[in-house]
Amino acid sequence: MDFGFLRDRLEGMDLGPALRRFFINTLFDSTFMLLGVIIGSAFSENPNLRAILATMVTSSLALGISTGVSVYEAESLEMDRKIADLERALFRKLDETTIAKSARAATAVISFINFLTPLTSCAVTASPFLIALLGTIEVSSAAWFSIALALGILFLAGTYLGRLGKKNAWMRGLRMLAFGVLAFIGGYWIERLI
Repeated sequence: MDFGFLRDRLEGMDLGPALRRFFINTLFDSTFMLLGVIIGSAFSENPNLRAILATMVTSSLALGISTGVSVYEAESLEMDRKIADLERALFRKLDETTIAKSARAATAVISFINFLTPLTSCAVTASPFLIALLGTIEVSSAAWFSIALALGILFLAGTYLGRLGKKNAWMRGLRMLAFGVLAFIGGYWIERLI
């Protein structure tokens, strides 16, 4: 693949704000979703390791497709509106110009990264279950390690947001961790009731 071509297309495009916004939202959504999957399947009376892994992967894939498509549609709409405004100001069509091609490339990159985000979160949180599949650890231990990894993702994402916003990174990280713990407690309580 010619990444130089893509780099040239994206030069001058400010992808940062949209990329950060969608990436963080998708990372939180996917990590909280995975927490729910782990709680609902790994802490049941007779946890099925293959079912846990299959649910984690298929849910992450579905969320990746959903966010990738929705981000693509939303960003396409925004880019089209910006180009339409620019066309009105310039009194000419920009369909096959570098501006339009760069906008399409930027939209594709942002969408692809959002597609990959839930799969990346899944790869991290599913790793203890893959180890359990080898017979090295028990499913219950894998579940607790997986929960710890999910909470770690939330903490790191929170600290990243804190640094980015020039706020107290540790406090942001701890706040995201607290929301993760609340989600875990609520999900665990519901799983025990049902």
